[in-house]
Amino acid sequence: MGLLHDARSGVRLVKNAFVQRRARAALAARLAQAPELEPGTFKIGVYFADSKVNMYQIRQWYKPLVELSKTWPVVILSRSPVGASTLLDESPLPVAYVRTVVDLENTIAQQDLRVIFYVNQNTRNFQMMRYGRRWHVFINHGESDKMYMTTNQFKAYDYALVAGDAAIARLSKVLWDYDFDKRAIKIGRPQADHYSGELPYTPDERTVVLYAPTWEGDRAAAAYGSVASHGVALVEALLATGRHRVIYRPHPRSGVVDAEYRDANKHIIEALEAANAADPSAHHVYDDGPELGWQLSAPDMAIVDISAMVYDRLAAGKPLLITHPVHPEAEIDRGGYLSACEWLYAADAGRIVETIDALAHDEAAAERLRFWVQRYFGDTTPGATTRRFHDAVQHLMDEWERFAALHATDDVTLEHGDGTDVADDPDALLSD
Repeated sequence: MGLLHDARSGVRLVKNAFVQRRARAALAARLAQAPELEPGTFKIGVYFADSKVNMYQIRQWYKPLVELSKTWPVVILSRSPVGASTLLDESPLPVAYVRTVVDLENTIAQQDLRVIFYVNQNTRNFQMMRYGRRWHVFINHGESDKMYMTTNQFKAYDYALVAGDAAIARLSKVLWDYDFDKRAIKIGRPQADHYSGELPYTPDERTVVLYAPTWEGDRAAAAYGSVASHGVALVEALLATGRHRVIYRPHPRSGVVDAEYRDANKHIIEALEAANAADPSAHHVYDDGPELGWQLSAPDMAIVDISAMVYDRLAAGKPLLITHPVHPEAEIDRGGYLSACEWLYAADAGRIVETIDALAHDEAAAERLRFWVQRYFGDTTPGATTRRFHDAVQHLMDEWERFAALHATDDVTLEHGDGTDVADDPDALLSD
């Protein structure tokens, strides 16, 4: 087994190396024809070191950042050739490809970057964080009660933009000697002001149900995925009624670890296709597109796993069910919304229709939902969270101006890399 694993790993490394070389060559040709970014244009950089597989983490920030860029110009700093190519194809914001530390330093020298946003905890974030005289700000790629949300890595950043009171309470349990009043700024969920988009169906009398599971996870503690345990049964039950419309939006990484999970995902997709073929008016949707907006606001009910999707939907203030993990070691933070949410256990997945019907008339559940929406996101009136986001950035810019004045006479030079840039190491690129 060990030899087989090593052989497969070797094949993946070779394939990845080939993909990276081809991507770099294509990107170089493309950039040679593109106009250079105007020096001194940008005040905010969004650092993204990941490849295409984690694009979902930055996509959700496109619309809020485009709105912010009307006041403070924003550029995405991309470290991966595959990621940069994808960003150049789809990003509504300017993109700077900074593969090496030298590239990064050149961009820093040319642009007046005062705030750097980070959407994840990629280890290569630290290559950007070596540069002082600017604020390094963790904005994350979602709000949730997963263990990822309580990492001590928050302390590495100058500031963190968090959703609300629930995030502060969660972090305060694990971040010792952390100045929450100064470094954690509550903004709500700016993406909720952009839950829009063209519906791929015509609304009718059908009850629309979003099923948006996460992936299976790479370890027991994070085994939150429900496709294999809940998904097939609940989707088949909904398809059978003739009065429900299913929107199926699985995590992009579904099935990358577990073959059973991959097969269940495929089964659901095929079941949707068969149901649409049998009744074209059903308009069930398999949604794997990059845009996330209408999927959160339009459905009458959402069924999601423990993931950021719980809180993305919660920000919409509409009913949802949370699938209870079947793995006994899956960690569940029951100190927040998950202590009072509406759970869907695997044994009840086939009875999903009865569950949804009962929940639609449960006023106590509706009241609990309203409480937790306020607890997690504060004021969700349209436009309120965008204002808080912009106010937070204005505060950061004001603080930058204050410290720049205090250090105006300092003799400083640009900090340079130490000559061990992993982006210049061909072997280090194989994981991109």
